[in-house]
Amino acid sequence: MRLLPIFVVLLASAASAADGPTATTTTLYKSIGPDGRTIYSDVPPPQARESKTLTFKNLPASPLSAETLAYIEQLRQSADSRASAPPPRDTVLFSAKWCGFCRQAKAYLAAKGIGYREVDIDTNEGKLAYAQLGGNNGVPQLFVNGRGLTGFTASAYDAFLQPRK
Repeated sequence: MRLLPIFVVLLASAASAADGPTATTTTLYKSIGPDGRTIYSDVPPPQARESKTLTFKNLPASPLSAETLAYIEQLRQSADSRASAPPPRDTVLFSAKWCGFCRQAKAYLAAKGIGYREVDIDTNEGKLAYAQLGGNNGVPQLFVNGRGLTGFTASAYDAFLQPRK
């Protein structure tokens, strides 16, 4: 059995200002297991027949307005959001009604039959939740089992939503 190097899948959002939140980065490993099945995991496989490089950088996302970003930054610095919230363990989509990529992400999730909780970042509660999770200056932002992804392309969602082993 031949073991090829394992490559990292970087899922990152657009660069943010120096004082802003850090970009979301998720590492996934895609490999072919001994039984021939494709495996997506956040842990490097001990034995893999084959692996492949997948790169998703700077996925298309709708930037937040300067007013919204300023308000979210104020929330981050306030006492209410100092204790940052842990990433949600369910499927959560941060979105906005005006966001075209959000509509595409919602259509994708609906077509795949994936249930999710939507959080509108244009509401006060949505902005607070976005600030607590360290939102990345753009939407959509999808959280699944504690992992986050900012932006949308169907291929990135396909890889991100694969069952993890």
